[in-house]
Amino acid sequence: MTSIALTLPDLRQPSNPALVLRYFRRNKVLGVGVVVVTLLVAFTLIGFLVVDPQNAYPLSAPTKKPPSLQHLFGTDFFGRDLLTAMVVGMWQTAIIGLLAGGLGTLIGVILGFISAYFGGWIDAVIKGACQILTPIPVLLIQVVVAGSLDKRDVTILTMAYIVVMLAWMGPTLVIRSQVLTMKERQFVSVAKLSGVGDLGIIFGEILPNLLPFIAAAFVGQVFAAVFASFYLAVLGLGPLREPLLGNIIWAAQSQGAFFNGWWWWPMEPAVAMILILASLALVNMGLDELANPRVRRTE
Repeated sequence: MTSIALTLPDLRQPSNPALVLRYFRRNKVLGVGVVVVTLLVAFTLIGFLVVDPQNAYPLSAPTKKPPSLQHLFGTDFFGRDLLTAMVVGMWQTAIIGLLAGGLGTLIGVILGFISAYFGGWIDAVIKGACQILTPIPVLLIQVVVAGSLDKRDVTILTMAYIVVMLAWMGPTLVIRSQVLTMKERQFVSVAKLSGVGDLGIIFGEILPNLLPFIAAAFVGQVFAAVFASFYLAVLGLGPLREPLLGNIIWAAQSQGAFFNGWWWWPMEPAVAMILILASLALVNMGLDELANPRVRRTE
């Protein structure tokens, strides 16, 4: 008797890494952004393993040396090894971006939930404050505040706090609008009828559904914080002794680097800043597919 073998389809679910890779292939913008961010993080982490952070400060290396085997990124007018300065400067830029972006997003999420969920006069006050402060030019306020400080008092943390002063308004309005929509959904009504309290509904029902929006808001705030720290430093309003990328460019401008033929000095931090901002912008655009149901696609 001849047996006939039936081939059944493979019904096994793909693993989580396979799903992630499949999603990145579809959402190429997010995939490219994540790859560039990963490479920048690897550059910084590996850099700290192979360089001495003290070489990022003046009088630690020969001055005005072009890129070579001894100094891969060259040195500047003040005797700083630019490879080390880039490693330390990118780390400091990441601290400012993550701290300011995280605080701005956290404050925005808290105020947005309180405003939308509880409503009443609380909603009127928070919404009114955002509407009044939103038209104010953030750059102008940051420049005035940073310029009024003693340069000896300006640190990496000080810059983060200056950047975060008005960074909470955008996330507040975004989260508020989403919570206003979510709290009218049927699953929230069912939870209320089941006796679930306000905190249970907020943390158990609404917040998990808003995680893509919060992630997108966080990346957007990190982008804004990094950009703000960059232009403040380029204007000479940052901690001048620290090797922030903007500080390196400001020092190169003040010493006429291009006119003196020291092209590598301003070019390297400028390229690094372009890569940082471009990668964050790509990640933010890619996350829009997850946060915006009108453009979201299913597997």
